[in-house]
Amino acid sequence: MNRRLFLAAVPALLATGCGFQLRRYDGIPFATLYVDAPSGSLVAQRIRNSLTSNKKTRLAANAGEAEAVLKISKEERTKVILSLSGAGRVTEYRLGLRLTYTVNDKAGKRLAAPEVLELTRDITYDDTKVLAKGAEEQLLYRDMDDNAAQRIVRRLQAIKPGSAADEHPG
Repeated sequence: MNRRLFLAAVPALLATGCGFQLRRYDGIPFATLYVDAPSGSLVAQRIRNSLTSNKKTRLAANAGEAEAVLKISKEERTKVILSLSGAGRVTEYRLGLRLTYTVNDKAGKRLAAPEVLELTRDITYDDTKVLAKGAEEQLLYRDMDDNAAQRIVRRLQAIKPGSAADEHPG
């Protein structure tokens, strides 16, 4: 009995001793942030939700009140046929989310270089299960929205206030 207890405890002790910690949200280095996004942007809504859940950053009502401005200039969803059956029916789609964003201070000085996020998910398709596949498609788009929002928030966390973004020669 003692041997079983010992064997069960060893992995737990090793995991706690290695310094492993779950990723956590520590806030962004700005007291106020304005999110400028197209109306109906689901990614912007998820960013706002994650920032309001942490009381360290306040969302500003306009760009003039904010220390930093996150501008999502383009957000588009795509659905492309990936494969067809021998009978010419769609068997697979590739869903995509592409968005472009920049981070500036209230004076318009760039705090982070513009970035383009491109996320894709593949989905099998069966026209006998239209409702289920439609729900799965919406779930995959929601997952991409969450993933994009998390990436943008992590990028905001990494910005050092007061420093300009590195310009890359084009």
